[in-house]
Amino acid sequence: MAETTQKIYATIYTYDPERSEDLARLRPQHREFLRSLFDAGKLLASGPYADGKALIVVRADSADGAYQMLDPDPLNEAHIILHREASEWKPVIGPWD
Repeated sequence: MAETTQKIYATIYTYDPERSEDLARLRPQHREFLRSLFDAGKLLASGPYADGKALIVVRADSADGAYQMLDPDPLNEAHIILHREASEWKPVIGPWD
């Protein structure tokens, strides 16, 4: 595996529970955006939790870099995400260690 200086950030999205119809409507564009990050080698994994949140795992230089990378997400632009929290994650076992 190629050595990279970028760190891994686990970003948790918290969705607005009052915007579930908008979330469903924009989900295809959201997933297309995430697919483009994956294809570019920036997104490692993503998926929803069962409680109105989602986990987006990306490679970035900093938490601010992770936020900036995810700013163009259609769900963010539509203000469906109430809160985002990016934390550096240091996997010990797995494909990204």
